[in-house]
Amino acid sequence: MLKMGLLSLFFHFLFLSISSGEISSQVGINYGQLGDNLPSPEKSVKLIQSIGAKRVTIYDANPDILNALRGTDLQVSIMVPNQHLTNISTNRKLADSWIQSNVLPFYPKVKIRYLLVGNEVISSSPKEIWYSIVPAMRKIKNALNTHRLNKIKVGTSMAMDVLESSFPPSNGTFRSDIADPIVKPMLQFLSRTKSFYFLDVYPYFPWSTDSNNINLDYAFFVSRTIKYTDPVSNLTYSNLFDQMVDSVIFAMEKLGYPDVRIWIAETGWPNAGDIDQIGANIYNAATYNRNVIKKLTAKPPVGTPARPGRVLPSFIFALYNENQKPGPGTERHFGLLYPNGSNVYGIDLSGKTPDSAYEPLPKPTNNEPYKGKVWCVAARGVNASELGSALSYACSQGNKTCDPIQPGKECFKPDSLVWHASYAFSSYWSQFKKTGATCYFNGLATPTAKDPSFGRCKFPSVTL
Repeated sequence: MLKMGLLSLFFHFLFLSISSGEISSQVGINYGQLGDNLPSPEKSVKLIQSIGAKRVTIYDANPDILNALRGTDLQVSIMVPNQHLTNISTNRKLADSWIQSNVLPFYPKVKIRYLLVGNEVISSSPKEIWYSIVPAMRKIKNALNTHRLNKIKVGTSMAMDVLESSFPPSNGTFRSDIADPIVKPMLQFLSRTKSFYFLDVYPYFPWSTDSNNINLDYAFFVSRTIKYTDPVSNLTYSNLFDQMVDSVIFAMEKLGYPDVRIWIAETGWPNAGDIDQIGANIYNAATYNRNVIKKLTAKPPVGTPARPGRVLPSFIFALYNENQKPGPGTERHFGLLYPNGSNVYGIDLSGKTPDSAYEPLPKPTNNEPYKGKVWCVAARGVNASELGSALSYACSQGNKTCDPIQPGKECFKPDSLVWHASYAFSSYWSQFKKTGATCYFNGLATPTAKDPSFGRCKFPSVTL
């Protein structure tokens, strides 16, 4: 009996070891689709496999992508888009219909393992949708159970801005407006269903906004001398990523849920950006992603100071540079691959390729903030009709924004839509940047350090 008991115990721990090892080595990739020049789903799946990914997440339940994933070994995470949450949260039949349409036709030949109900809803959607997150998660989970799909984990992704305090990590606290009505019931659901808190972690953003005080090596996992000891927990940190993750762990603990597992739903570093976006370059992106993959695939698992030795399953953002993503230039440059399928830089999501095997990286040129004047001009090759609409919008804002491009004025050029739009964009941006305006205009504009002024026509600029 003792031998049998010991043998049973041995196999129990062997199973746990194998399971833990399997999870720790499976870094996935976020497959976004906001581009008009991306490869087909079939080619994309082959590219995903070629970079060593073992999991893939998509931001909907695109049937073409799911069909391309059919029969592969890739574990898959799909998503209920934000705009569907309100209706699903109050309608059991609608939740069941969503599962019947988007899961049943593909499962189990597509290895759907995770289903996220919304993407950064608190950060990106109107407040009235926030309160639908947890009810929608419950409805989706119940619908899965009805169809005996109990093993599919249900969650939702959260950005770091759900915290009102994150430093020191032990002071991590959820925002007071969402802690009790939204986060606490969500954690209760995740705990009860043994799911994960899906967290988007981007050390790039806190570093880029405070590069004078945060050492870049600390953000890259390579700092040997810089350590930070939390004065309350006495935990010592050697990188920014761990600080950010642990601040969420402490925040969950304060709400009474210290054991909900963390899943890194997104992490990455931009390979390019606008002229005023510090540190967005190929060298930094490769360095961060290679090093975070080493951490996430380490055996035995490394975890974080608050949860040492714990597995952190993960997805790297993103598969492609996506040219239709809105926002600053960095948003369109998180890809590991260019849209033509070639590598932006060498990468292996399995973590098995040593750095010495990769080609040399181009030296970074923008790790210090740009200082000087910047103008906002029309991007090349954009749609003329859309450019005309953007010109009209810019001219309708502010005080005398477009007076100089009126007929007879110093910046007027007959039949020059691009010229007039560039002036209008620069004029608009110079007036409204201080209140949050960007040089984007739905992808029609781009910032430049080259002064477009000509003769007596002086373009307004922004000084960085």
